Amino acid sequence: MEKLAVVSSSQLFDMLSSAELLCLAELAEQRDYTAGEVVFEEGELGDSLYVIVRGELEVVRREEDSPPRALKVLGPPEFFGEMSLIDKEYRSATVRARTDAQLLRLTAQHLATFRQEYRDGFTFIVINIARSLSARVREANAQLGARRP
Repeated sequence: MEKLAVVSSSQLFDMLSSAELLCLAELAEQRDYTAGEVVFEEGELGDSLYVIVRGELEVVRREEDSPPRALKVLGPPEFFGEMSLIDKEYRSATVRARTDAQLLRLTAQHLATFRQEYRDGFTFIVINIARSLSARVREANAQLGARRP
């Protein structure tokens, strides 16, 4: 796997320079998951985000008095897990592999190392996370609005 190509294709890293992308590719850890394997559980304290290289993952949420509900299916080059890096809270959902999957993992420590050398690049990553979260909120609002009678 060419980590630089994966990093370069993710919207998470839009607006970054070649040097910044190379640094992130070097920091990123490859993780492999088999179908059905959990990446992280709802309620765990998070310290990392993931970029999907290949495969499909599903975001699942527990609900009282009913089985867990799949909220979304994710595929390359999407990313997930960023919320806990921003707000330092517990994971809001479980993410598990629907198929065999390969991911790149960036921890809070990786991003702190990146920030020390590339402050502007780090700012762009935060802006890209904010854009992604904004899009997700708009999508959720649209779905809620469509449910109203």
